[in-house]
Amino acid sequence: MDTTVADSSNRLSVTKLGGKMVADYWENVFTARERGQKVVWYNGSALNPFFQAAGLAWCHGEAFSARLAAQHLEQPAQLAAQEHGFVSELCSYARTHLGCAVLTKNSGHGGGTGVVGLPAQAELASRLPTPDFFVNAYAGCSTGQQWDDISFRVFGKDVPIFNVSLPFLWGNKPGDGYMVGEEWEQATHYVTDQLRELVGFIETMTGRPFDWDALAQNVSYLKQASQLRQEAMALCAHAPTPATFWDWVASIAHINFLPASQELVEYFAAIKAEIEQRIAEGIPAVRDERYRVYFDGIMNWNKLGFLARKFADHGVAVVAGRYTHQAFWQEPQVMNPADPLPGLAKHYLICPINHGLKITQERVLRDCRKYELDGIVFHSTRTCRAFTNPQQLIAKAAQRDLGISSMFFEGDVADASFYKDEILESRLAAMLEGIDVRRARAAV
Repeated sequence: MDTTVADSSNRLSVTKLGGKMVADYWENVFTARERGQKVVWYNGSALNPFFQAAGLAWCHGEAFSARLAAQHLEQPAQLAAQEHGFVSELCSYARTHLGCAVLTKNSGHGGGTGVVGLPAQAELASRLPTPDFFVNAYAGCSTGQQWDDISFRVFGKDVPIFNVSLPFLWGNKPGDGYMVGEEWEQATHYVTDQLRELVGFIETMTGRPFDWDALAQNVSYLKQASQLRQEAMALCAHAPTPATFWDWVASIAHINFLPASQELVEYFAAIKAEIEQRIAEGIPAVRDERYRVYFDGIMNWNKLGFLARKFADHGVAVVAGRYTHQAFWQEPQVMNPADPLPGLAKHYLICPINHGLKITQERVLRDCRKYELDGIVFHSTRTCRAFTNPQQLIAKAAQRDLGISSMFFEGDVADASFYKDEILESRLAAMLEGIDVRRARAAV
């Protein structure tokens, strides 16, 4: 007898097709040396519009670690990092990418991992070309601010490095808040000045004048793509939701580090069009949506498809999340191609882990109201304390102010060993039972 259970998740077809754009981008990075391009490694904020304008190839550390984990190819890099002395409690994004640095340095571009018995695809971990220079611009995370310095040491302190300092936004003084107040204005000016210095550094590294017109064009494309993305996200307030958090995870690469281009604009236009079509035809993202929840925490890249199916099979639509909805050019109205630096500086500052508790709570609760959510799923990311630290207080605020239930489960961004399925399963069932009880009481 066939006991196969139908998958209740219904992912967007456009985001599935977007995988080729990502694969093409990475192949372009791997072959940069063959075209005579200089290569920059960077972490944290999306500085790629500058690199693209300068004709560089760019490798985003978190992005490559996430790609390895999503393809279940992270172990060679993590083993190399472990043998180099990096402990398992270190941010698994950083640990994975540092392992790639070790492999790249030791074996050379495309030279293989040196680990016996691995399939050819696992050689991906060592395919990054060695960097000509590093740039760091990390907000809200102490590990991130040291990551490139450690990479600098892995390569023998011979590779130039530039750091953009992004101050934490506490938001505690009268008049201070999300993108308003004296603290905000001072931080914006401070970062804008550093971006001008970054341009000078890039000119020194490339030996040619920076192309400001190209930067303006990149910002124009990003603004258009971001606006379409935000409009498409807003449509998901519809019930049942036409797309989920997992769909937005699938398009993070595109908005975060792929080249700014008309193709990028058309990609997000296609996402919006598919969502509009789903609403018009009554096609849901979860075939039997009974619950609508928020996801707080960086996603577990090793478990994306698995978790999308698991929640859907419980009738749970994960509609939005702090990582997807409060990051990645999320305020397109401040982007100005004619004067790009202030708008770029503002986006680098509003990273979702770069705010004090007051603003963080306000932003999460705003999303819960906007999407009419029943609960919050907190992924207590084992090696990302910056995201995990405020979660208990956010949960209390959501319960107090909105009557919203919460659940916590432990996992990690790029290390599958921290995830325990039985814990998620039991806590999810308990949260859904609590939602049912609250609904029954409200109906009396």
